[in-house]
Amino acid sequence: MRNRILCVLFLSVFLLFNHGYTVSVQADGLKDNLPAQVRPVPPVGIELSDTDRRDLLSGQKKLYTQIETLKKSKDARIQSLIPDVEIFARAIRDGVAHRELFTKRDVTTAKNVLAEGLKRAEALLDGNAPWTKQTGLVVRGYRSQIDRTVQPYGLEIPASYTFEGKDEYRLDLWFHGRGERSTEPLFIAQRMNRKGRFQPRKTIVLHPYGRYSNAFKFAGEVDVLEALEHARQFYRVDENRISVRGFSMGGAGCWQMAVHYPDLFFAANPGAGFSETPEFLKFFQKETLTPTWYEKKLWHMYDCTDNAANLFQLPTIAYSGELDIQKQAADIMELALKKENLRLTHIIGPKTKHTIHADSMKIIAAKMDSLARRGRIVPKEIRFVTYTLKYNRMHWLTVTQLQEHWSQARIAARLLPDDNKIEIDARNVRGIKLNFKAGESPFALDRPVSLVMHTGKASKISDSKQVLVALRPETDRSWSCEIHFDGKQWQLGSSPAKGLQKKHNLQGPIDDAFMSSFLIVKPTGKAWNEKPGLWSVSELNHFVKEWRRQFRGDAQVVNDTDLTAEQIANNHLIYFGDPASNSALAEIIDQLPLKWNERELIVANKKYDAAHHAPIMIYPNPANPARYIVINSGFTYREFAYLNNARQVPKLPDWAVIDLRTAPDSLWPGKVIDADFFNEQWQYKK
Repeated sequence: MRNRILCVLFLSVFLLFNHGYTVSVQADGLKDNLPAQVRPVPPVGIELSDTDRRDLLSGQKKLYTQIETLKKSKDARIQSLIPDVEIFARAIRDGVAHRELFTKRDVTTAKNVLAEGLKRAEALLDGNAPWTKQTGLVVRGYRSQIDRTVQPYGLEIPASYTFEGKDEYRLDLWFHGRGERSTEPLFIAQRMNRKGRFQPRKTIVLHPYGRYSNAFKFAGEVDVLEALEHARQFYRVDENRISVRGFSMGGAGCWQMAVHYPDLFFAANPGAGFSETPEFLKFFQKETLTPTWYEKKLWHMYDCTDNAANLFQLPTIAYSGELDIQKQAADIMELALKKENLRLTHIIGPKTKHTIHADSMKIIAAKMDSLARRGRIVPKEIRFVTYTLKYNRMHWLTVTQLQEHWSQARIAARLLPDDNKIEIDARNVRGIKLNFKAGESPFALDRPVSLVMHTGKASKISDSKQVLVALRPETDRSWSCEIHFDGKQWQLGSSPAKGLQKKHNLQGPIDDAFMSSFLIVKPTGKAWNEKPGLWSVSELNHFVKEWRRQFRGDAQVVNDTDLTAEQIANNHLIYFGDPASNSALAEIIDQLPLKWNERELIVANKKYDAAHHAPIMIYPNPANPARYIVINSGFTYREFAYLNNARQVPKLPDWAVIDLRTAPDSLWPGKVIDADFFNEQWQYKK
């Protein structure tokens, strides 16, 4: 009994702050550390009464009929606004079909959401869209390039905003906390009715949905960027006054967006949450971790402590309650920043648990307002750390090639305009591009720009250096230059290397394929062997189901026999099956780094019995090397990870071999008997 009481006390941290109100989240504490006993996320909702089901379904049918009529319009404006209507229809569709309404109150909420959707549809059929000229709380929608589904987001448009004006407005992104019941009907209703905690003067506040509960990672990360871009199309946003903020799970999302996109924002304001995976899970979840070597490598993708140096460019105001267990997030970031000789601004709410203290709110607001007046400034000095070309840019500097992925790459660069030169110290980097757009170059026009490449230790600029002389800036005050390391010294120009190279958005791991437009290619033929054939179909169905549950999208599926050239050109292709069952896979199998027939599978020069083994792999598509192919996998974390957002990180690298004699479970798609990354040329490592 005593242990149960301790667990209950421990679970109090799950009362998460969300948009200015507290949400009670179901959680089972230490029970959530048992992979064999995973509860459903989201939970199963109530059984609807016949009357409620009939009312919702009939209204949904009417709304979809109106949407189909709108889609026939030749008016480009109407076409662009259809997602603002369709988000309501899709919310009701999934809420009813998948039992994602959890109380009678939720049913009433869903009916109100449906009524708003019908109201918008009727207005748009008449050529009107009053919500686009509305201040206060507004819900908008866009169509995602990832899976073509409509996704909602919320806005708070200040009363001072004039739609005919010209002045640009500050915009604050505010990330919500974890809510296992925050499915689309409930999120939309919240954004229609509840203001957030902060309403800065003359500021648009954007509340991304983040595709549900993933701490704004993967498709949730892309949702933030897509929602922001959509808002820019309709509202006058000052590009130099965009901030990122959040609390609890939203604080975690804020940390990760801050270190990965520091040049996008004028300030970051994370509160509580988590900022890395292993220490948080041990401290907060009391979990005993037994990661594989490649899981440890993959933690670098989202562990903000590993990328803390990037906050050198981004003013950051962290907040924690003094008594909040999630204070750990800022504490561990403080230690990471200290190693970079940076001191974190950390506002602590006195005697406060998991909420924002009123006095702290005033301090934070004043600091954010001060930073907003300054706005985003292009720095003269850059310190940049990355482990992957997925995140490869910092203002005027872009890393184009690494020496080795998932090991730290570090660059220190400094502009010296009086001398018309740039000093650069780069480690684990093979390619760099420097770019100043028209009007941005700080260099004199009549002299070439010198690049001083230091070759000492990454932590200290040494006396050993190499000087490259680049072109002069152009008369529009623009300047760009690309350099590469040939193994011995730096050279002007891009790398002459031929063949496949890992590059931005084509660097793996497997999960990267689901951060851009993808298409599942379904097998229609008979597999060579029964067990792998059944497994691949089961994994396909599992992926489609879990993509909707966890990333709130409808995965697009095409039969192998129907795949078109246009689809190959515009999508990452996710092949399930083997070359016998999937004719589209058979067309490229000879150009992939594996051999596979009815008897054996050969991966990385190792042979496996094809009767009970299957490959998982990401690789550039031989038919379109600008896109990936993936074999037999969706996103690589599974149901166990849903129970804590810090677990939602990649589980597999670039390729793996699965022994199918072990059944899939909440952790793995079977027994992983070998796995690794490809090297920088997309070849097996020796």
